[in-house]
Amino acid sequence: MSAPATIVDVRGVDVELGGRRILTDVNFSVRSGDFTGLIGSNGAGKTTLLRLMLGLVQPTQGEVVWPSHAREQRRVGYVPQKVALDVDVPLRVRDFVALGDDGHRYGLRRRTPDTWRRVHDVLDAVEASDLAERRIGALSGGELQRVLMAHALVSAPELLLLDEPLANLDPGATEDIVSLLARVREREHVAILLSAHDINSLLGVMDRVVYIANAHVASGPTDEVVRPDVLSKLYGHHVDVVRVHGRFLVVTGTTSQEPVAEHPDLVVE
Repeated sequence: MSAPATIVDVRGVDVELGGRRILTDVNFSVRSGDFTGLIGSNGAGKTTLLRLMLGLVQPTQGEVVWPSHAREQRRVGYVPQKVALDVDVPLRVRDFVALGDDGHRYGLRRRTPDTWRRVHDVLDAVEASDLAERRIGALSGGELQRVLMAHALVSAPELLLLDEPLANLDPGATEDIVSLLARVREREHVAILLSAHDINSLLGVMDRVVYIANAHVASGPTDEVVRPDVLSKLYGHHVDVVRVHGRFLVVTGTTSQEPVAEHPDLVVE
């Protein structure tokens, strides 16, 4: 079998914002069909990296290369971490999802039966068909999350970028969303890059990891990245990695005896 095609290459990227170095010499690629976890603590630079890939942030050095011109062809879907919607917006869910396909166009929209079939398909893919006629402003947080995924998927992207979709979810809801995304990947044949601060919730579905710490990145298969030698180099000080019952416990500090709460977003008990 041939190797998966590369969708995007991030090559030697540095990013400075407001005089502060956010990312330094970042290198990784995303391949067709892969589920990649973008892992790091709050403030590590995950959102900046996603915005860089979308062209919303310019690198100080390096480049983001799309061999298939995916971004220019709108073949990238994006689900931001926060979306503020007025509860009084008179917009139905199915119309909002359709905007993901034709919202970039000017003038009156004449949507074809094919467009509405595609809207129906992606709402079904994210298990939100029953929301089609609801007002977008009246959705709960979990319902809105699914609709935003449908909005991002309707244009049939090669790559779906999700910024902290698991934030503030309880364990049950987290498991539901991760399982849903695994099904979406298979059904829509889309690669996924999902940012999160907890690696353990993604272990059952993740093919590769991009791990951010100290403005640097380590990337590759999970077992090759989440190791004491790799993470110690990434953080610039000693890191212990323990795997218990199929879950990772990452303890950062100058010695393994230091309190695990020093970096609470990377510690899972």
